[in-house]
Amino acid sequence: MTQSWDVPSGLVPVARAIFGERLPVVEEFASLLANEGTDWGLLGPREVPRLWDRHVLNCVCISEFVSSDGYVADLGSGAGLPGIPLGIAREDVRVDLVEPMERRALFLDTCVERLGLKNVRVVRTSGEEFGARAAKSGEVPDYVTCRALSSLSSLLVMTARLVPPGVLLAIKGAKAADEVSRARVGLRSRGLAASIRESFVSGFHLGSVVEVAAGSSSDEGRGERTHSSRYFWNSGGSEGTRSGSWVI
Repeated sequence: MTQSWDVPSGLVPVARAIFGERLPVVEEFASLLANEGTDWGLLGPREVPRLWDRHVLNCVCISEFVSSDGYVADLGSGAGLPGIPLGIAREDVRVDLVEPMERRALFLDTCVERLGLKNVRVVRTSGEEFGARAAKSGEVPDYVTCRALSSLSSLLVMTARLVPPGVLLAIKGAKAADEVSRARVGLRSRGLAASIRESFVSGFHLGSVVEVAAGSSSDEGRGERTHSSRYFWNSGGSEGTRSGSWVI
């Protein structure tokens, strides 16, 4: 029997600030994850009770770093995290769900069709092959996203043909700073800079994002620096803060 997984009452203000009138669409996606997603082995049964705070809302922590009309490639999309929540929240953004495994790609196709996501498509291939095709065609994504895919050091290798010119937005957990530190040599050798961003909406911590992009030559040799700034969430206007440590 299919069970509905609407957003928990305590998280409704956060979800509404992010998804607005698209909230019913993301609730349907949560139901797909909790039902077909667990049946197909894409999401563990123990994850279902924390589906919203740990998975769905966590995925949109990258949204504020994606510009309007941006082109995003979600590598190793799996169950559609973070690509599908991002595509629901940001209809102005084009999202490719890049997934090599047939069963996962079929699930993603089901989600895209059932949710009516016109700005999202499924590309069944590996991240490396996707990068090779993009480099050959000249249509390189503006942003490359991933979640629970690999270490930052491995991601630098996987996205070598995509970043630069694109920007890597990797959703990470509490050990994000450790990953950035371990990847320092790889970052420096390719002239890249990494920053750790914290995203909040209505006082709720959505998650941590490691942002990797081409570094500025004026920053070479300066080592680490920290900064903080203010931002406004694009959809709901809820004010929050973000901070990061750059490694050159």
